[in-house]
Amino acid sequence: MPEELWIAGAGGVGREALDTAIAAGVPVAGFLDDGAQGGTVRGLPVLAPDQLPPGSTYLIGIADPAVRLRLAALLDGLGGRPGTLVHPRAIVAPETELGPGCLVMGGAYVSSSVRIGAHSQVHYNATVGHDSVLGDRVTVYPGGNVSGSVLLEDGVTVGSNAVVLQGRKLGRAAFVGAAAVVTRDVEAGTVVVGSPARPLRTNG
Repeated sequence: MPEELWIAGAGGVGREALDTAIAAGVPVAGFLDDGAQGGTVRGLPVLAPDQLPPGSTYLIGIADPAVRLRLAALLDGLGGRPGTLVHPRAIVAPETELGPGCLVMGGAYVSSSVRIGAHSQVHYNATVGHDSVLGDRVTVYPGGNVSGSVLLEDGVTVGSNAVVLQGRKLGRAAFVGAAAVVTRDVEAGTVVVGSPARPLRTNG
């Protein structure tokens, strides 16, 4: 757990990351956000991302996986170190690995023998089942339910209250809409919605 943290992003997820840090007893130095630099958010100073003090620990509190990728490259290049943040009311089971920069919010449950990659987010009241593998910059939104032995490749997003059934594979940057139920594998870059989930479009 970091001694002091800079949160990249002063929007909704960034402020929820601050809530998580406060609950976990992790001091936050401030926010990094181009849009709010020079001001304060919840009483904390806001710097531009390229003003991260060298050697500082940071966590990216932004939902968009592509933005997380870009910011991580910038902040690492400035000598920053990604920190992992877990709410004390989250459950992370034994033999589970959390990569650098992960954010696990209150009420989340991450089951046994799960591997979660760098800069991924498990939001409040979301669940990740046993033996699942989440790549880098994966997002599981509030109430999302990832069943056991699921593979979510880099940049996948699981929407609020969506369900991914046992053993499914979701390709890189796939997006599952809110409340969808994924019963089949999802190709990379595909947006799926509904129950059972059906492709809506392919990104890029």
